Amino acid sequence: MSTYILGIESSCDDTSAAVIKNTELLSNVIANQDVHKSFGGVVPELASRAHQQNIIPVVDYALKQAKIKKNQLSAIAFTRGPGLLGSLLVGTSFAKSFSLGLGIPMVEVDHLKAHILSHFIDDDTPKDHPGFPFLCLTVSGGHTQIVKVVSPSEMIVLGKTIDDAAGEAFDKAAKIMGLPYPGGPIIDKLARLGDPHKFLFPASSMKGLDYSFSGLKTSFLYFLRDKLKADDEFIENNKEDLSASIQFTIIKMLLNKVKRAINETGINEIAIAGGVSANSGLRKSLDEMAKKHGWKTFIPKLQYSTDNAAMIAMAGYFKFLDKEFAGQDVTPYTRSSF
Repeated sequence: MSTYILGIESSCDDTSAAVIKNTELLSNVIANQDVHKSFGGVVPELASRAHQQNIIPVVDYALKQAKIKKNQLSAIAFTRGPGLLGSLLVGTSFAKSFSLGLGIPMVEVDHLKAHILSHFIDDDTPKDHPGFPFLCLTVSGGHTQIVKVVSPSEMIVLGKTIDDAAGEAFDKAAKIMGLPYPGGPIIDKLARLGDPHKFLFPASSMKGLDYSFSGLKTSFLYFLRDKLKADDEFIENNKEDLSASIQFTIIKMLLNKVKRAINETGINEIAIAGGVSANSGLRKSLDEMAKKHGWKTFIPKLQYSTDNAAMIAMAGYFKFLDKEFAGQDVTPYTRSSF
C-alpha cells in the first residue's frame, strides 16, 4: 500500500508544500517572498504575514500537481524548527488544523535533518543514494555542521560553527561590498570571473571539527576599510577578485574539516546539504577533492539545496514508518536541539 505524505515548509521566507508517494516526489511548490529585498534581509513580521497569505494556495496547488485528493494523504509532515518563530507558527498551525480535519497523523520534522534526508528523494532523474553511515556537510545561512548520519533517525553532530555560519559569512561579505540581498549567490556569480588567489584572507583553524567564521568576516571588513581610504573605487574595481578570494577562503575552511572528518571516521561517503550547497565553487571543489582522495560524493539538485517542502515530506516519510507522530500540543522551536 502506498504512503502519501504532504510536506509543509515555513521556517523562513519561503512557503512550500510537497507531496511524495513513498520516496517518489509528486510535487514540490515554492512561493518566494520578494518583499524582503528592499530591507537587505528577512523581516520576520513580513515573512509570517506572507506565509499566512501563501500557505493555502500553495498546499492546494501541490495536491493538484500531485494529482491526488486530500483524503488520500497518509500523514502531514511540517517543519517544527529551527527557524523564525512567526513563520514556523503558520506552518505548524496549518498542519494541526489539516491533520485534525482529515483525521490523519502529523509528523514534526527538524529542518536541518530534512536537508540531509533530501538525498533520498526519488524524482524523474535516477541517482544513487548515500549508504549508511555517511558524512554530511550541512551549510546554510544559519548553520554549518559536519554530521555523521548513522540512519534516518540517528544523526551525530561531529562539528559545528561556534559563531557565524558559512552562509552568513557569504552574506555579510556581500553586504560589506554593497551587493544586494541575498548576497551569497551574487558572490558566487562574481567569483566565477575573478582570481581566487588575488587577495589572501586568514582562514581560522579551530580545534577538532568545529568552525569559526567571525574572524574572517572581521578581517574582510578591515581590509576593505583600509583599501577604501586610498581608493574609494577599490571595491567596484575589484569586486570579481574580492568575491573569488573570500569564496575561496570559506570553501577552504569548510573542506579542510571535511577531510579531517573523513580521516577520523574512516567514512568516505560525503554529502552536502543546505542553501550553501548550491554554491558552484563548493560543488566543484568537493568534486575535485573527492577525485583526488577517492571519496564518493552526493551533491543535491539545486531545487533541494534551498528551503523546500520535498525534503520535509521525505524526512516525514521515515518518521511515519517508525510511527513517530506529533500531538496537537506540539510547539515550534527556533533553535535546533540537533
